Amino acid sequence: MERYDKAALNALAPPEPRTEGSLASTLRTLLFFTTLMILLPIGLYFSSKVYVFEGTLGMSNRDSYFYAAIVAVVAVHFVLALFIYAAWNEGSQQWREGKQD
Repeated sequence: MERYDKAALNALAPPEPRTEGSLASTLRTLLFFTTLMILLPIGLYFSSKVYVFEGTLGMSNRDSYFYAAIVAVVAVHFVLALFIYAAWNEGSQQWREGKQD
């Protein structure tokens, strides 16, 4: 029979499952950013088109579509950056908690 040391056996063990609290927190974060990704660009598109570009700046209908689309694209990138930041911090927080154990 071959001898196995504990480190080799632990390396083959499956990772520990996540706790229910952490899974619920991750799902809540995902749903929040999904909702934000849908509502913020659409809301900013129509509000900036009507109130800012056509109302305040007096642009034509055709020009306001173009600039409102740019505002919506910037909003999508902003939400995506926030999501990456939140995911990065959540992962590093879990890593630090595991490191202290």
